Amino acid sequence: MALYSEAGLPASYVALPFGEWQLRPEWPAVSLANTDPVEHLAPHIGRLRLIVLHFPKFSDGRAYSQARLLRERFGFTGELRATGHVLQDQLWHMQRSGFDAFEIPRDDAAAAFAAAMRSFTYVYQPTADGRVSALKQRLVAARKNEAAE
Repeated sequence: MALYSEAGLPASYVALPFGEWQLRPEWPAVSLANTDPVEHLAPHIGRLRLIVLHFPKFSDGRAYSQARLLRERFGFTGELRATGHVLQDQLWHMQRSGFDAFEIPRDDAAAAFAAAMRSFTYVYQPTADGRVSALKQRLVAARKNEAAE
């Protein structure tokens, strides 16, 4: 399975399954099922370098919620990798949720990621990716028009 990382870095750590990692919490990489509690990682966030979140099927979005919690609430800054049933159509949304590495079941993983990132021009939901929502862009434009009048 091809691995694509925005940072272009090779996989550097073997992620331990959550149950094993709990026995060795000093290990810098953990793999979570979408039923594992992300809040258990909070005290260890600063030491973790890689967290792998699993998508067992494309219609199960719990890993999106896990990713946002890890990035936005707990401040995780390491590599957040999506694995499992990862489809090109979901890569853009995964990236907006905080994922920056993907295990994609295709040989052209980098090209698939690049194509997915060109899918949308505007965003509507605020996330931690720093993109300004369409609503905020419209409000700023309206204020500029009012000021110019």
